[in-house]
Amino acid sequence: MSVTQDRIKTEMIEAMKGKDMPRVQVLRMMQAALKQVEVDTREELEEDQVMEIIAAYAKKVKDSLAGAVSAGRQQMIEDCEYELRIVKAYLPEDLTEEELKTIIQGVITKLEAKSMKDMGRVMKSAVPKCGIRADGDRVSALVKLLLSQK
Repeated sequence: MSVTQDRIKTEMIEAMKGKDMPRVQVLRMMQAALKQVEVDTREELEEDQVMEIIAAYAKKVKDSLAGAVSAGRQQMIEDCEYELRIVKAYLPEDLTEEELKTIIQGVITKLEAKSMKDMGRVMKSAVPKCGIRADGDRVSALVKLLLSQK
């Protein structure tokens, strides 16, 4: 069991003792997502795999939040924001715009990308370097901006 899984389990027990049921519910959902992958792969998860699964879960919550905002459902917006705050506590901090720009410029220079035609190659190299610390949409937007300036 990874350090993060232990932390989730411990914090879930603390939330149960404190009768913080909304927090318990979120932590259970995260734990269920992790357990599902463990059962499917029949392997114990490594820390980086746990982070990827939690990042994917956070993306689902963000998508739900976007849907709630477009539908104007205030209670669902509040629930999703609360859930996202809890989930983000387990993820590493996002890359700043400057850090992301530095990584992407390094990739563009290394690949000698000159136009938008090279976007696929740049994305293929940049996304793994950013890992879960930058959303693919952010990376894509910045790659487009930097390549369009060339």
